[in-house]
Amino acid sequence: MTGLRVLVLTGDRDAWADVARELAERRHNLVFDDPGDEPVAVLVADGPNGERWAQAASRRAAHPDALLVAVIDPGKPEEVVTALESGASHCLPRPVRPSALIVLLERAARKPQPPPPPPGGQVGFHGMVGNHPAMQQLVKRVMQVAKSRATVLLSGESGTGKELIAAAIHRESKRAAGPFVRLNCASLAPTVLESELFGHEKGAFTGATTRRRGRFEHADGGTLFLDEISEAPPEVQVKLLRFLQERELERVGSNETIRVDVRVIAATNRRLDSLVEDGAFREDLFYRLAVVQLEVPPLRARKSDVPHLADLFMRRFAEENEKTVHGFTERARWALLAHPWPGNVRELQNALEQAVLLAEGEEIDLDDLPLAQAPPAAEAIRLLIPGVTLAELERFAILETLKAVGGSKSRAAEVLGISRRTIQYRLKEWGLGGKTDEDGEGDDA
Repeated sequence: MTGLRVLVLTGDRDAWADVARELAERRHNLVFDDPGDEPVAVLVADGPNGERWAQAASRRAAHPDALLVAVIDPGKPEEVVTALESGASHCLPRPVRPSALIVLLERAARKPQPPPPPPGGQVGFHGMVGNHPAMQQLVKRVMQVAKSRATVLLSGESGTGKELIAAAIHRESKRAAGPFVRLNCASLAPTVLESELFGHEKGAFTGATTRRRGRFEHADGGTLFLDEISEAPPEVQVKLLRFLQERELERVGSNETIRVDVRVIAATNRRLDSLVEDGAFREDLFYRLAVVQLEVPPLRARKSDVPHLADLFMRRFAEENEKTVHGFTERARWALLAHPWPGNVRELQNALEQAVLLAEGEEIDLDDLPLAQAPPAAEAIRLLIPGVTLAELERFAILETLKAVGGSKSRAAEVLGISRRTIQYRLKEWGLGGKTDEDGEGDDA
């Protein structure tokens, strides 16, 4: 894969000479001025200061599909937190290794892509990872819907992976060979959004110096994914309705009718039916969009998938950052399960990226995770039982009991009402070599 562009926002261009040279050897371009053509990533190189992030916000408005990447000092966790809160989707430690940046760019250029298979032989469906019944049902519905031509409305909280699901529908459809084009309706001003969707003619408005094709024309023969459709202004809603009814459009500043063959998949994190009742969204457009409705479950409703997703992200970010991080401590793993994840999979992904960057050993510990104080074991169990497998609860009960009794398998077996042999077998099965972390053998010596 060649010809990828990364736009770097920095006050010290000379510091990037070596990175630019290595990218050029791979036929990629590192630029400091807006290239006009869509960059794969916008990289904020001088830390999370206000001036650079203001620049980044304006560049993201011009290039909404580009990744926003922050370069941070791995010794300053507050920079990671600030960057992620400011909208960065990825962080790279300073100094940036060209190999890590190239991996990130090439992965972004292929997105949405199926991630590596998660542990336990659990293979994701176009990146949709999960064994929870809610996810299995969603995968089944996606396969059914993909074969049709129907417009699809995806509903779910922010960070649940609606774009990934839209891409899965596209890849399973007869349009898979065609383009998959994305647009976030909340990322642009109303006038800019209309032009971005439908295109414009030269002279249509101030600054329109050339004719420009819109996203609908770019998606001809494929699929157009409209994220945050609830934020589309009334004038754009009218033109969307016309397209869904007539399958034709007009560029801004033109009366010429253009027909395109595009399937629309829309997504929202709000209740569109409530917006219809409030008069904020057109009822006729709602019914045109919601020919098929799919609800994407929040991560807290499928807690049993958290360990698999966490392992997936850990391996991915360890590879990208060339770190030897291979697993989690028990308290980190159970804190991940107990956390409510209001930001869903996106929050989990960001948390694991920060944890990998900050981890000093081969395992991620609780202190590496940007989470609130982990709940006591009893509270964790109460929170985790819905959606957690019996095998996971068994592991938690055995290891926590062993810690409580100083590592004695005999005393732990007595407390749990199971045999000492069962504990030995489970520890061996979990790769703990028959010993606890404390290595206390007590009366088992």
